[in-house]
Amino acid sequence: METRAINKETSDKISFVTYIVPAFADAYKMNVQEAYFYLKNHGGWDFLNEHWWALHTDSPFWAVRSIYNICYQNGGLK
Repeated sequence: METRAINKETSDKISFVTYIVPAFADAYKMNVQEAYFYLKNHGGWDFLNEHWWALHTDSPFWAVRSIYNICYQNGGLK
């Protein structure tokens, strides 16, 4: 069996995503599963995966707000 180490960038991305999705859920009164599906359905997940590096340098409040704005622009109303 071959083992591979995760590179630093991948590790940082995983850490940020696993932090920001629950923060998004808390901010908009959802559980984590609802938040994940909301993000998937309204473009937030793609935005998060594409722009995580920039989002992680901002405060969590503004990162969550930026993700929400993308979802809102794509029909998310919650």
